[in-house]
Amino acid sequence: MTEQLHDISVRGFASDNYSGVHPEVLAAIAAANNGHQVAYGEDVYTERLQQVFAGHFGEGIEAFPVFNGTGANVTGLQSMLPRWGAVISASTAHINSDEGGAPERVGGIKLLTVPAPDGKLTIELIDREAWGWGDEHRAQPLVVSITQTTELGTAYTAAEVRAIADHVHERGMTLHMDGARLSNAAASLDLPLRAFTRDAGVDVLSVGGTKNGALGAEAIVVLNPEASVGLKYLRKLNMQLASKMRFTSAQLIALYEGDLWIESARHANGMARRLRDALDAGIAAGEMPGLGFSQETQSNGVFATLPAGVADRLRERFRFYDWDASRGEVRWMCSFDTSEADIDAFVAGIREELAAA
Repeated sequence: MTEQLHDISVRGFASDNYSGVHPEVLAAIAAANNGHQVAYGEDVYTERLQQVFAGHFGEGIEAFPVFNGTGANVTGLQSMLPRWGAVISASTAHINSDEGGAPERVGGIKLLTVPAPDGKLTIELIDREAWGWGDEHRAQPLVVSITQTTELGTAYTAAEVRAIADHVHERGMTLHMDGARLSNAAASLDLPLRAFTRDAGVDVLSVGGTKNGALGAEAIVVLNPEASVGLKYLRKLNMQLASKMRFTSAQLIALYEGDLWIESARHANGMARRLRDALDAGIAAGEMPGLGFSQETQSNGVFATLPAGVADRLRERFRFYDWDASRGEVRWMCSFDTSEADIDAFVAGIREELAAA
């Protein structure tokens, strides 16, 4: 028997990537493991996945399973751009702040970033960089990329996505969506996936799995075939073509064929709401001196500000990240396996450290 090396009683709020694999996803991997299947995506699981995503987004789409979110974003964006093209995004976007320069170094993509205090682009923010077409001295802004939910835990409404898409398309650009937490957005908005993606004008979409219970499975979904070229070749070029793709596809089928994707996301969002509500109640009762919040809690993340030294002491018991250490801002993330007991213990720890401060 393989030795278990970690203490399973330790819980953290640093990232939804800290969670394990959902048991139903593990079971799907095991079920796909018997016998032989054709490699490189010519298997029955990858074929079924096309049908599953067509059920969510409509006929005429094409899904390309990949290993991770960075691979999905870089490869998807490459397929939308010529060599001289640029992408407009929020400065907080994952493609700009958390992908190690992969869009520029691997994808050869110029990023044109703008500050977005709540993580969400607007038409006005986009227009700060949407200019210079025909000028050979400027990388051509040809794609806008938005994140759903954003890196700050906020969600675009379907109307907001549609307004951006219309504005982008009128200017000859296309719209990409980084949907690493797409399920959390659907749970927050209480909408089907298609309502704020394809029906709202998104052209190419990264669909997340890993943050919602998969072992390591994401997908690029082309919603508008006219906006993407060459993904068959780019996926291999970017080292995102799985030889045993059936195992990647089986994970996404387990999540998206039934209700597991939305049930898990609703649970994660609900735990974040439980955390926020408990802390709000503590503030109202005078039990949380110095605690504040920097963003609305719309999905599975809570962004808070703490007095000096509190975060470091609290981290001795619960792992989480600073977001902006200069102003004491931290990020607390919940996942599909966060329990009510986890939240209650964390709230008690926050209360103790704030009282000690």
